[in-house]
Amino acid sequence: MQNTIEKAEGKLGILTPGLGAVATTLIAGVAAVKKDLAQPVGSLTQMGNIRLGKRTENRNPKIKDFVPLADLNDIVFGGWDVYCDNVFEAAMKAKVLEPMLLHAVKAELEAIKPMKAVFDKSYISNLDGDHIKQAATKVDLAREVMDDIQNFKEANDCSRIVIVWCGSTEKYIETSEVHETIALFEEGLQQNDPAIAPSMIYAYAAIKLGIPFMNGAPNLTCDIPALIQLAKETNTPIGGKDFKTGQTLMKTILAPGLQARALGIKGWFSTNILGNRDGYVLDHPDNFKTKEVSKLSVLEDILQPETNPELYGDLYHKVRINYYPPHGDNKESWDNIDIFGWLGYSMQIKINFLCRDSILAAPIVLDLALFSDLAKRAGMSGIQEWLSFYFKSPQTLPGLRPEHDIFKQLLKMQNTLRHLMGEDLITHLGLDYDEDLVEAL
Repeated sequence: MQNTIEKAEGKLGILTPGLGAVATTLIAGVAAVKKDLAQPVGSLTQMGNIRLGKRTENRNPKIKDFVPLADLNDIVFGGWDVYCDNVFEAAMKAKVLEPMLLHAVKAELEAIKPMKAVFDKSYISNLDGDHIKQAATKVDLAREVMDDIQNFKEANDCSRIVIVWCGSTEKYIETSEVHETIALFEEGLQQNDPAIAPSMIYAYAAIKLGIPFMNGAPNLTCDIPALIQLAKETNTPIGGKDFKTGQTLMKTILAPGLQARALGIKGWFSTNILGNRDGYVLDHPDNFKTKEVSKLSVLEDILQPETNPELYGDLYHKVRINYYPPHGDNKESWDNIDIFGWLGYSMQIKINFLCRDSILAAPIVLDLALFSDLAKRAGMSGIQEWLSFYFKSPQTLPGLRPEHDIFKQLLKMQNTLRHLMGEDLITHLGLDYDEDLVEAL
């Protein structure tokens, strides 16, 4: 039986805290797609197919034709940034997309100007913004963000809003008392508690208004008990953390394959160089630690060494990120993997991935925005674990370890869509085909 899902009528506003390389690449890309200048490659909502029923039925529609998603022509973009550049200027400075492509959508990009951002230099030491909100307390900042959202919605005649964090990685913090309940959190806003990060202020403002919030960085943000509680109270979908793009994408593809073949792993050394704003922020040790924790958790959760210590109990995992300005947004990662097979014989795998960070991240932002809007219209609230496919460090319900295997994540996401639309879930068991063949004989 199909779930009741509100129709995607009217305009959908997609707001991003952070209008840097990732957000501007997304916005310019959608504008280019709408003008038939390019294809939305990498976006499952736009180009992905989903199998329905048995393989013999040959039903494989596009996801966008299967579930009621917002149409690209109904999307309006906006956001906040610590710099006052409009989206065209910011995209030119990011140097991700070719100037010719950007000039082809210049008018659309110039029309989008950032709202003043919530900024705390103690959370991002390597940035100095000049387009920043000033207020006496953090609760005042939250109210200003709520006003921004409401004003944007009215000015652009949007029927719905979603927010996807595309800002820089904040310094590493752990959950503390102020994060435990919404009452303590709101008291902390009043008292300017230093443990309430700027990203949490955006998340609080969104969730308080019932607006879906997805976190694309490894910050705690909405992954605290207070905001999880608030999301349930306001029937708001939330999710995170940290877009799964380059090196970690490779790990979640390769590690499940090695585990599936019961091949052992002695060590996995990973290093990265990148030169965009994200790389500059991560050049500070406090911010790098936040990213490091996100990256390191992947292998442990996939391989679960405590379950199979003979194969993974002595795994040495090291991650390094180096700021290298000449590369700009063109991130390069190297992985050296020491594995062993039959009778303990050693082998090696080496990967050199020359990727474009924002090119891989932009379609993730689009999919998260469209799927979180779908979740809201379907009455799904709280943590959306079915969207773990898009995250390095998926937010889970308390007490559950995250699922990092990208193939299991994809199956979970597709089965969620099938469930929403009243289709049979697919297990790939295949026994029914055998039975059908026997009956035919």
